[in-house]
Amino acid sequence: MKAPKILAVASAIDLDFRYGCTPAWWQLWKGLYEVGVDLIVTPYRGRPVESPWWRTAPNPAYLEGESFARARDAWARLKGDRYLRRAESDPGDTDRLVREVVWRWVTPRWQRHVERILEREGDVDAVLVFTVPMAHLRGIPTALRERFGVPVVFYDGDVPMSLPEFGGMDTGFNYYYGADPGEYDLVVSNSEGGLGRLRELGARRAEALFWAADPELFKPLPVEKEHDVFFYGYGDKFRREWMRELVGEPSRRLPEVDFALGGEDFQGDVGRARSLGVIPFNAFNRAISASRVALNVTRRAHATVRASSTARPFELAMAGAAIVSNPHEGIETWFEPGRELLVVEDADAATAAYR
Repeated sequence: MKAPKILAVASAIDLDFRYGCTPAWWQLWKGLYEVGVDLIVTPYRGRPVESPWWRTAPNPAYLEGESFARARDAWARLKGDRYLRRAESDPGDTDRLVREVVWRWVTPRWQRHVERILEREGDVDAVLVFTVPMAHLRGIPTALRERFGVPVVFYDGDVPMSLPEFGGMDTGFNYYYGADPGEYDLVVSNSEGGLGRLRELGARRAEALFWAADPELFKPLPVEKEHDVFFYGYGDKFRREWMRELVGEPSRRLPEVDFALGGEDFQGDVGRARSLGVIPFNAFNRAISASRVALNVTRRAHATVRASSTARPFELAMAGAAIVSNPHEGIETWFEPGRELLVVEDADAATAAYR
């Protein structure tokens, strides 16, 4: 029996970009390899990164993509910030000019690139698109289906934050403005509660596939405890109020407790928590094991749309952490509150939990 062959078009493979989904993609791709899938991965941002679990194809617009990223970063610095920030609700269509340029120069190149891979491989069973801005690939799924008869699946691992009403992170794009989800045979989402909205946007079929964690990469480690309360994340957009309640205010009330933050771009109130900086993916499991309490501080977008999974609580649980979490609608879908994690409603409850 022939092994299934899948072509993955991924937002990035390189972990240095600090995209929240990339480490989770690595774990999923490793899992696909372990069940016998012949996987080819081509990145939309950055260079291809080889691994024991997949083959790679190049990024056909690498120079253009990196030039755009440098220009965007330079413009942000001129404005006195690290990123070109968007509003946290109803940010509007801020990427229109960029999309026009992408459609003219980048989309045709990506279509030719994917078609060449399918021609060369000859027997690809499916194309999976992993959190690439959907609008940037407009027309490609239809062309591939018509020419090669291959199903094309879009996996959005960041619902609901990627939806137009939230607009995504400041480091990315508005995924759905100018896009047609109906081009895809299936839209897969990390969020059960977001499926209806994806269908409203035009998805013909939408299904939920929740995040998880690889037991080999996130196993408890016998290390000394170095932090009392630990949080790791990519910035605090959409969760500043909960960072204040779970970190900022308790850290002031409990001067004897060591609060440690991994990551960067924390704009809000984190009290007296000390910064550990960016923690490499291969050291993340150790950082969890070295903490007495690990925090799951979910962004408001995910926490308020039922059963919108993120990778973090699964990683913490797999590593054997004592988890304290902000309220998250539908968290009982995956965990038993009070036994597998503790949900706190405010700074008073968080402070009591840390004592």
